[in-house]
Amino acid sequence: MSSSPNPLACALFLICAFTLAGLAHSAWLRAAMSRRLFIPLDGGLHVRGRRVFGENKTVRGFVSMVPAASASFALCFAVARQLGFAQALWPLGMSDYAILGAWAGLGFMLGELPNSFVKRQLDVAPGQAPTGRVGAVVSFFVDRTDSIIGMLIALSIATPTPWMTWVYALLIGPGIHLAFSILLYRIGVKARPA
Repeated sequence: MSSSPNPLACALFLICAFTLAGLAHSAWLRAAMSRRLFIPLDGGLHVRGRRVFGENKTVRGFVSMVPAASASFALCFAVARQLGFAQALWPLGMSDYAILGAWAGLGFMLGELPNSFVKRQLDVAPGQAPTGRVGAVVSFFVDRTDSIIGMLIALSIATPTPWMTWVYALLIGPGIHLAFSILLYRIGVKARPA
C-alpha cells in the first residue's frame, strides 16, 4: 500500500462509509427500541438558565453512529481491497479501519454539540432554525458541516489526512447530510427537513 493516501479516494471512501452509517443510524432512530435510549446527553443541566444541548441530543444517536461507522469503514475498506483501490487509501489493516471508523463516528457526533450549545444559549428551540434571515442561513450552513468537521478533526488526529480530503468532504458532504436530514424528517425523527 502507498504511504501517501489519495485525497479524492479518501474523501469518496468517507462519503460512502458515512452514507452507509447514516442509513443504519436512520433505521435505528426509527426503531421503537431506540426510544429507550432517549436520554439527553446534558442530563438536564443548564448554563445561564438554558439547557446545555437540549432534548434532541441523546445517547441513542451515539449508540448507533459509532458502531455503524466502525462497521461501514471496515466494509468499505474490504470492498476497496477487493476492487484494487485500497492502495489509494490510508495504509491500515482491516481492524484499524474498524477502530478508525468508530473514532470518526464519535467525532461526527461530537461535532454537533458546540452548535447545539450555541443555539440553546441563543434561545433557539431544539430542532428549530433561528428566526431572522441571517441566523437561518448561518444555521443552515453550520448544521450541514458541523458533524463533518468533527469527523475530519477526529480522523486527522488519528491518521494523516490530506487537506484536499477536507476540501472534497466539505464540498460533497453537506449535500448528503441535507439528504439525511430530509430522510429523518420524512420518517418522523426530525421536526424540520433542513
